Amino acid sequence: MTLPIDARSRAIRSRVRRHFEGRIRRGLLIAFEGPDGAGKTTQRKLFKTWLVAEGYDVVTTKWNSSDLIKPITKGRKAARALSPEEFSLLHVADFRCRMDAEVLPALWDGKIVIADRFLFTGLARDAARGLAFDHVLKLYQPLVWPDMVFYFSISPATSSQRVAAGRVPNFYEAGQDVTDVEDAVESYQRFITRVICEYESLAQIFSFTTVDAAQGIGDQHRRLRELFREAEQRPWSPLNVEAFAEWIAMRWNG
Repeated sequence: MTLPIDARSRAIRSRVRRHFEGRIRRGLLIAFEGPDGAGKTTQRKLFKTWLVAEGYDVVTTKWNSSDLIKPITKGRKAARALSPEEFSLLHVADFRCRMDAEVLPALWDGKIVIADRFLFTGLARDAARGLAFDHVLKLYQPLVWPDMVFYFSISPATSSQRVAAGRVPNFYEAGQDVTDVEDAVESYQRFITRVICEYESLAQIFSFTTVDAAQGIGDQHRRLRELFREAEQRPWSPLNVEAFAEWIAMRWNG
């Protein structure tokens, strides 16, 4: 017998709630955000090493890393053929592939998922390219919201100095598709100023935990540990129950 849609929807949501309420350790989604040069990668690696040593099962998902979408994005970037709209849509598609294949299954199994950049990277960069915030946000929905967002804050000047010290920013990283500045380093400084401005707004809207990236590496890491211990005691968000219910419904329909 096939359940009516409303009854089926309620059954799915009830299953999701029971699944998470019955776990000793629930899955946690932790996002590392911020401009290039802020030290996110160093802190992410230290944090994962500590979690594994503490006995947690940890999965890492990285921005723009879907096996399906990344080759398309890479080719279009190499040809410098991406409009701001196509740039946005390809990264949304990459994000959705990773959510369905990596993030949601890991959280369902009670694992810790560390996101090396989350949708906030897309929101900040797309807004800096002139796309409407509300429009871009809708493209990413429905989604599971992170339990914690660590935002590593640095100035545009510091980001520019650290990036330029190691390499020349590539065309899209430097925002040359929208700045029309020929020099990549100068373009990067202009573009990252816009991106950081958007990040600062997102930090207020979504209550990021701001980490001063100018602090010592050890000080930053100790703070992340303390914040994690607080967050793992929080209950599962009702918004995430809805997102998981939709994911489960898609799996049943498949």
